[in-house]
Amino acid sequence: MYRTLPFKTRNILRYPRLDTVLMVEEAIRRASEYPTKAELMRNLRSRVMYQTFNLILDYLEYSGKIHIGRDGRIVWIWDPAGARRVLDKGRLVVR
Repeated sequence: MYRTLPFKTRNILRYPRLDTVLMVEEAIRRASEYPTKAELMRNLRSRVMYQTFNLILDYLEYSGKIHIGRDGRIVWIWDPAGARRVLDKGRLVVR
């Protein structure tokens, strides 16, 4: 049985390859300031179709790795090491 995607769906012509998703993730993580979509797209190592780029950002936001603010700035919020430290100290109860 097919499941629908919980984030924005469109008539998608191309799905991103894993290396493209990882390239966008790395660019966001390494950015010295919070980039906008246009700034981020200009600073990628290789070209990405705009529709594919938006699909990657939708996925990253859905998975909890980034947050796109009202001003359009993209913030990397994924911190598995920090979450692990909190869980190891027993300060967070996961149900």
